[in-house]
Amino acid sequence: MSETILDQLGGEDALRALVNYFYDLVETDPRGENLMRLHFRGHGLSHVREEQFNFLSGFLGGRRYYEEKHGSMEVRLMHAHVPIALEDAESWLALMDQAISDQGHSGPHVEKMRAAFRRVALILVNDLDEWGMSKASAR
Repeated sequence: MSETILDQLGGEDALRALVNYFYDLVETDPRGENLMRLHFRGHGLSHVREEQFNFLSGFLGGRRYYEEKHGSMEVRLMHAHVPIALEDAESWLALMDQAISDQGHSGPHVEKMRAAFRRVALILVNDLDEWGMSKASAR
């Protein structure tokens, strides 16, 4: 059996550290301001730290905690209640990229992970007009 990206990252402990560091950045970096606002449309940041770990574990080839708990790992469904602008996706990606770098992760597996994160983040961008919102009112 080949090693998963999660294995190459250092396992669940390394993933949990990455997720927690990422959300520390979201809470303290100005780029995370709107991301925090979007998370408070849902269950808040303490909830999302655990759910992000649960999702990313399965997404990166480990145990599928999120699917075991919720029955699905369909990211568009998970985010259907949130108006996500391109700038929000880019902020998420920039902060995750910083977290990955600051946690000392590098290598081909990390580049695969970054590419997968970019694909998913861009899939989540939705039509703000459907929410009755202009770009500016999403802030």
